[in-house]
Amino acid sequence: MLIESYFKSQENRDTSIYINFFLSYPYIPFNITRTVYHRRLINVPKKSASRTIQEINARIKKGIAVVITADEMTDLVKRKGAAKAAKEVDVVTTGTFAPMCSSGAFINFGHSKPAFKASRVWLNNVPAYGGLAAVDIYIGATEPTEDDPLNGVHPGQFKYGGGHVINDLIAGKKVTLRATGYGTDCYPNKEIEKKVSLSDLPYAVLLNPRNGYQNYNCAVNLSSKTIYTYMGVLKPKTGNANYSTSGLLSPLLNDPYYLTIGMGTRVFLGGAQGYVIGPGTQHNPMAERGKNGVPINAAGTLMIMGDMKEMSPRWIVGVSMLGYGCSMAVGLGIPIPILNEDMARYTGVSDEELFARIVDYGNDYPKGEGKALGYVSYAELKSGSIKFNGKDIPTSPLSSYVRALEIANILKGWIEKGEFLLTEPQVMLPTAKKI
Repeated sequence: MLIESYFKSQENRDTSIYINFFLSYPYIPFNITRTVYHRRLINVPKKSASRTIQEINARIKKGIAVVITADEMTDLVKRKGAAKAAKEVDVVTTGTFAPMCSSGAFINFGHSKPAFKASRVWLNNVPAYGGLAAVDIYIGATEPTEDDPLNGVHPGQFKYGGGHVINDLIAGKKVTLRATGYGTDCYPNKEIEKKVSLSDLPYAVLLNPRNGYQNYNCAVNLSSKTIYTYMGVLKPKTGNANYSTSGLLSPLLNDPYYLTIGMGTRVFLGGAQGYVIGPGTQHNPMAERGKNGVPINAAGTLMIMGDMKEMSPRWIVGVSMLGYGCSMAVGLGIPIPILNEDMARYTGVSDEELFARIVDYGNDYPKGEGKALGYVSYAELKSGSIKFNGKDIPTSPLSSYVRALEIANILKGWIEKGEFLLTEPQVMLPTAKKI
């Protein structure tokens, strides 16, 4: 009994404990002590898989980390279960590529001679905000050119805007910078105009106030006329249904409670490495959730930043949305560390388990009454049609699943090569109580 009780109290320690016991109780034969120890060892319950970000980074540096994409994780969890998947996998990579209107860039365009303080600024005739400091500006992705007819001729085409300017700069093109000021004793110059490229700018950082929306609506139009929305063109009388997420690849759908994502999380942004700097505008962790904990309507969002000079024009693209306005498509990917079985289960979610609410953008949404008319799985949405009100409705994504998968694979490659390490969030995102 003495031997049994001792080993029971020590069973989580290393294999030297039977030697320690023998030294403490030398009157008990060593071979008996060892036999009881091994019998106890067989009966010790195995601890569930758990690891830290530091431990995962150590494996990445050694080149032995197991990294798979979110779609691969879904298949693995389906075949082996979350517990076994948690023991096998270190990191799951995610991705999304879609219009993200709440995006833009902070730019410093450098001092001139004579010195100048900008009051109003345009880049390729797209207004930028100059109310910062002498030569600091912010350009928003949705700002159209100053002479755009907008919806004066409906539906407007919105051919060029802030997102296009940002894409042009990242692509290495020259853009025309024009600025006026009111003149001061220290900044006497009142007007400048020059051609600038990204390499000419002392500072250019993409800073997007709201990216990576965690789930979103499936948009339909119950009215009798065609409408033009940020969810695309919607035909009358539910002629089509549009949605905008990569489903099982979507970053925040793989970490529904933001257990691994927060301020300082390193991400794929625009083809380079960027960072989460906090919750995005309209971050709503208290949104209604399904039994698996995943929100079933618009919920979490991210504020993201990254160095424009390291980005690729393939992953930051200006967008013109007919009848609605300008926007910018952003490539975003987030690595999810598999710290435990819970994270394996969350990243193993399938499109059949992810649901979007159906909302009428013809009548309800414009009135601020975007109530749910029903729910549809992403498996159904991706099939090309859904059943709604007794009829088949064709579906179209605003996001690109092909590009999202490409991002997840690029991020996977970076990590496997040791070029991308995970970071510990310094402040976690506001979240909700787990179901």
